[in-house]
Amino acid sequence: MVRVAGEKSLTKAAYDEIEERIVTLALRPGEVLSEGVLVEALGIGRTPVREALQQLAREGLVVVIPRRGVRVSEIDVKSQLELLIVRRELERLMARLAAERAGEADRARFRGIAEGMLKTAITEDDVTFMRLDRELNALVADACHNAYARNAMELIHGLSRRFWYVHYRQVLDLPLCARLHADLADTIRSGHAHRAAQASDRLIDYIEEFTRKSLDVVVRV
Repeated sequence: MVRVAGEKSLTKAAYDEIEERIVTLALRPGEVLSEGVLVEALGIGRTPVREALQQLAREGLVVVIPRRGVRVSEIDVKSQLELLIVRRELERLMARLAAERAGEADRARFRGIAEGMLKTAITEDDVTFMRLDRELNALVADACHNAYARNAMELIHGLSRRFWYVHYRQVLDLPLCARLHADLADTIRSGHAHRAAQASDRLIDYIEEFTRKSLDVVVRV
């Protein structure tokens, strides 16, 4: 059961829980979700659950089926490559803006994330990597101070995280990926907008390589 604290809305709580279950494959691609079952499992009312599912549908993580409910969307490697075309441009823009606009408290957090990612490159701790990756995404979105870019990226990150979760054990070079994340965090912290944009491109270059290797694995299977 989800427990809601402070100002956090019931809809946000329902969204966070369902999104996490989809991304981590607790709810599998193709699985049909019952609104009533989710209400009971989460301990949250029907209206917040319905609103959460509507948001997930807008983000492409679920598909609405008339008179049947919703189905968890399938994972498509080729669609992921198309998604990366858009993600590259948005991530570059947000990295540049964050380097220019981040406050001192944000820069300290970027430093902490960079240091954490470098440690992860040594330990190859995938759980810590996932936590830091999500923290970095959220921090860049906040520090860029552009609501339009942040909202656009929110439509992308869930799909990207799920794809990574499905394929990372097969093809991910975690130490390299962690170092690229560390470089991005550190260049944003430094305030060099051009270097931050370049670091973002290098990270997306690797993510594209990772995605294409995932396609090769799918084809061989």
